[in-house]
Amino acid sequence: MAAKNHQNLHIAVLPWLAFGHIIPYLELSKHIAQKGHRISFISTPRNIDRLPKLPPHLSSSIALIKIPLLRITELPENAEATMDIHGGQMDHLKKAFDGLEPGLTRFLEDSRPDWIICDFAAHWLPPVAVRLGISRAFFFIMNAWFLAFFGTADTLISGSDYRTKPEDFMIPPKWVKFKTKVAYRRFEAEWSAGASQANDSGFSDFYRLAKVIVGCEAILVRHCYEFEPEWLPLLEELHHRPVIPLGLMPPRVQDHSTTNDANHNVRTTINNWLNHQNKGSVVYVALGSEVTPSQDQLVELAHGLELSGVPFFWVLRKVSGCDLVELPNGFEERVSGRGIVWRSWAPQLEILSHAAVGGFLTHCGWDSVIHLWTKGILSMEVVHEELSCRVGKARDDWKRGKEVPGESAGDELSVW
Repeated sequence: MAAKNHQNLHIAVLPWLAFGHIIPYLELSKHIAQKGHRISFISTPRNIDRLPKLPPHLSSSIALIKIPLLRITELPENAEATMDIHGGQMDHLKKAFDGLEPGLTRFLEDSRPDWIICDFAAHWLPPVAVRLGISRAFFFIMNAWFLAFFGTADTLISGSDYRTKPEDFMIPPKWVKFKTKVAYRRFEAEWSAGASQANDSGFSDFYRLAKVIVGCEAILVRHCYEFEPEWLPLLEELHHRPVIPLGLMPPRVQDHSTTNDANHNVRTTINNWLNHQNKGSVVYVALGSEVTPSQDQLVELAHGLELSGVPFFWVLRKVSGCDLVELPNGFEERVSGRGIVWRSWAPQLEILSHAAVGGFLTHCGWDSVIHLWTKGILSMEVVHEELSCRVGKARDDWKRGKEVPGESAGDELSVW
């Protein structure tokens, strides 16, 4: 790793275009800025505008850099993050993300930061940074075992993984020599097998990830040795780079009491409703910015909430370009007073911090799980693609929860 003589460094930060990535990268930026270093936090204009306000004492240390996103016809107008699209457009968003390279290169040439911390999608970035003499680190927003499960970067780049069928991913890989229960279910294994194939962006997700790892000098992981004493050393062994666990880095609830806050009315409305509920009685339902439930899944979830008899706050977002899914006829009228269906942005961390909330029905996103752990809230986790493997299966080792078997029909597996 290149040595730096600067007492205070200039560090550029580039997350992938998903707020489940952007927010952890912003939290890391805050931690670094608190140590006296200068941050250039880089994203697209609309994503920068949607960031939470920086703490006043850090605002002079973190510069928010806007680089316009490449416009491509397959994306909706103003779509700059995964929350603005549906799953079928994800590869096109990656293609648009690749279009940031010229603008980012110009910024790096002009500003010459000491380090750049980047995400998995920016496979083109490390060679640019090497040419400019900028040190590089990859921040992996999940845990170490999820990354170690895929093997070496060289294997991912060459496509020479011995695992070619979904069944191969349903047992621990051969380079894991210690006892573990970590393995994929079939539908998770099918995702993993498909992630090695080039998609409409021109590159596979595994190729992007591997090129970033090869081009960086260190891997930063959002986890800790207490949870992964075997997996962190294995990750270093696989990639021959320092692996630095950063801890969970849970975001903090900010003070939004001022009426100058752009979302003041939203926060007030939600908080007033929660204030009238009993302590620990409310189930908060939010499936994340990248989950689009089918019509059948939506109906089943609505029926479950109705039959449960418990108060609930359900964040149900509309995805641009998707067909509008409909709730069961008369559902909102029947649950009126007990439950709320909220169809726009909601302050998740503040909701989970409210004393009235006692449960969280979520999609297993790592960020949401960290929120739950730090708040001590019971979670009921709906599986979303590989995310259940990343969180749910590891819980067996950590003794943090119990996996409930799903139902299988042919080649499909569902928890619905």
